[in-house]
Amino acid sequence: MYDKTTFKIKKDPVILGIESSCDETACAVLRGRKILSDEIISSAAVQARYGGVVPEIASRAHTEAVDEVTRRAVTNAGITFSDIDAVAVTYGAGLLGALLVGLSFAKALAYTLNVPLIAVNHIRGHISAAYLDDETLKPPFITLLASGGHTAILHTKSFTESVVLASTSDDAAGEAFDKCARVLGLPYPGGPNIQKLAEKGEANINFPSALVKNTTHTQFSYSGLKTSVINYCHTAEQKGIEVPKADVAASFQKAALNPLADKTVEFAVKYGINTVTAGGGVIANSYLRERLAKNCDRAGIKLILPEKRYCTDNAAMIASEGYNRYMIGDFADMDINAAAAIPLK
Repeated sequence: MYDKTTFKIKKDPVILGIESSCDETACAVLRGRKILSDEIISSAAVQARYGGVVPEIASRAHTEAVDEVTRRAVTNAGITFSDIDAVAVTYGAGLLGALLVGLSFAKALAYTLNVPLIAVNHIRGHISAAYLDDETLKPPFITLLASGGHTAILHTKSFTESVVLASTSDDAAGEAFDKCARVLGLPYPGGPNIQKLAEKGEANINFPSALVKNTTHTQFSYSGLKTSVINYCHTAEQKGIEVPKADVAASFQKAALNPLADKTVEFAVKYGINTVTAGGGVIANSYLRERLAKNCDRAGIKLILPEKRYCTDNAAMIASEGYNRYMIGDFADMDINAAAAIPLK
């Protein structure tokens, strides 16, 4: 019988992580912070036919892939299921049907193995991706979070506590990338395709910055920037002028990302913190990574960036956050449910 109060904490646990919040079915195995395996089965190619993620299709794809990807991860880690000390799984935020597939599978696996079930906030998983790049990393540090659903700058005070210093009042950065990509006729996913196009253009169009001015606290807004891009393109088309798509992409990228990189380092300087980390799919953007690197170098601040594959949705980051939770005995009950939206905490 599963009883979360009876589990003992091991010093160097083997944690299996499962991620299924969107269109990636992923499983990874970590021993402590060391990655033993990291497997992904993606339905992105199927979703691209529809111009974005279709929840029903994503859920069906997870159902078909979750057992296979888990067995593959265990095999490639060089372990057996009996070696697993805990099962960590994304319970939110994300597509509800997709989350339920991974959570249900994780519950069954944890119950069968009689090991702790650890419920992971997907966004905290992105923050914990930094530990995969540097196993010696310890808080405090400033974290830039930029993904399809969230955009924020956080003061990570401990392995389990973060305080939001700045956030977006409307669209997330990744969401804005996808919307602007559609306007430019680029395929899904929008972020990588905007970056590729921007590399061929010049940032010579004056789009509004994503940083909101004259507020009592730092805030970002991508709604106005997105609208400005749409209006620019539509106005050009109505006048019979060819839209300089590469320049639009480069100018949008600059307006969207410069404020994130700049304010992140400003906060580090303000609070006297000498380490900056970043997480979320948008952090895979090369322009943003270069901007962060230059800003940190100029300020004498250490920058820790996860490999690009660990910026996008993956299970290694979920297992990494699972490790944080495991070490304090934060285990979930079997009646925990998936949540489409949960607070960033």
